[in-house]
Amino acid sequence: MADHAVSDDPDVQAQLDRLWSLSPGADILGLERITRLLERLGDPHRALPPVFHVAGTNGKGSTCAFLRAAMEADGKSVHVFTSPHLVRFNERIRIAGQLIDDAMLARYLERVLDIAEGVNASFFEVTTAAAFLAFAEHRADACIIEVGLGGRLDATNVIADPVVCGIAQLGIDHQAFLGDTLAQIAAEKAGIAKAGAPLVTQRYPDPLGPVMEAAAQRVGTQWIGQGDGWDAAVYRERLHYRDAQGRLDTPLPRLAGAHQAQNAALAIAMLRHQQAVPLSDAAVKAAPLWAQWPARLQRLDRRPLLTPLPPDTVAWLDGGHNAAAGEAIAAYFTPDRLDGQMLHLVIGMLANKDIDAFLAPFAGIVGHIHALPVPGHDHHPAERFATIADQWGVGFTAHDGPEAAIQVIAASLPADGSPKLLIGGSLYLAGQILRLNGQLPD
Repeated sequence: MADHAVSDDPDVQAQLDRLWSLSPGADILGLERITRLLERLGDPHRALPPVFHVAGTNGKGSTCAFLRAAMEADGKSVHVFTSPHLVRFNERIRIAGQLIDDAMLARYLERVLDIAEGVNASFFEVTTAAAFLAFAEHRADACIIEVGLGGRLDATNVIADPVVCGIAQLGIDHQAFLGDTLAQIAAEKAGIAKAGAPLVTQRYPDPLGPVMEAAAQRVGTQWIGQGDGWDAAVYRERLHYRDAQGRLDTPLPRLAGAHQAQNAALAIAMLRHQQAVPLSDAAVKAAPLWAQWPARLQRLDRRPLLTPLPPDTVAWLDGGHNAAAGEAIAAYFTPDRLDGQMLHLVIGMLANKDIDAFLAPFAGIVGHIHALPVPGHDHHPAERFATIADQWGVGFTAHDGPEAAIQVIAASLPADGSPKLLIGGSLYLAGQILRLNGQLPD
């Protein structure tokens, strides 16, 4: 998938330019190219700290954030590889707790690109190789690796000996690569299963159980699914977790949305079903409050982009873009949270996303749709959003960019108005919003 990465640092940008010119890479999944790259680099992926490997349609990034928070609360140093980035390419690679700096990033990209001739590696494969090389050459207590796309044929799946594998929520997305049915998608995600590494998953519909069980049996490991090997529930404003080792209750996650409790619980289950990185119960209990993950129902500060709006405006940002994400996000906006108001929905979506499935749960809580382009990407035209607004009987406006949308919303308010906004539909759009508002992820 094209990432359209740019950098303000000239040395990093020079390497990104080399990457695009040498090997833009076809959208073809497989492990052959990444394997060749890593062989030429001395197989750094075989010298990583204990690896926690995380897949899923939605929630895998948040699960990684909870894993990292728990380990760092216990004083552990942690490498993290996630994708995509929102604003800066550096966000993808965190070395011992810190985002990789520009000078180091440029060096590692250069080292990979210097040996990449003839491999025709993709953008993501080069990035993965650079991350693994950096991780192998810097000490840490653990390594958290997020799957890029799917699982079985994702470049990160060259990791042969993770200490535990986790799969977050499953849903329909990326059908061109993973299949049209939930069972096919589940099988691809479960392809990260490895011998000796427990496969820990959230609760799925009954027909997916055999898919997970078969994946675990195929490699000789144990499937530990929610509802059987572990479980968790929210009760009296606490997250209550249990497994064969006993019970644990924690504060609810600081990350907004009921779905984040299940992502936190998955992280807890992964941590408690591995032995390579022992953690105190106190650190695990701290994780829900420590974890941060941008553009997931993130409350935006009143900074440059939002300054035209009244001081008591509330604006949320979320990069979710598929049906399951739509359901989770919309469920957050209860009548109490909206104070009887309707949302201004400021939205842009890539053309390959199911706009109707994503937006369906928002019917009845949105009063006006503000359509945006997603610069540099093939996106749904404003007319598609206009059709939905007409079906819902709500207002619609098309804008050239986020600044124009905010100005129009501000001008349309009554004298005592204080709107509630949700900006979303695309992680690429979310990155643009964070840059414009001066809220760079760190």
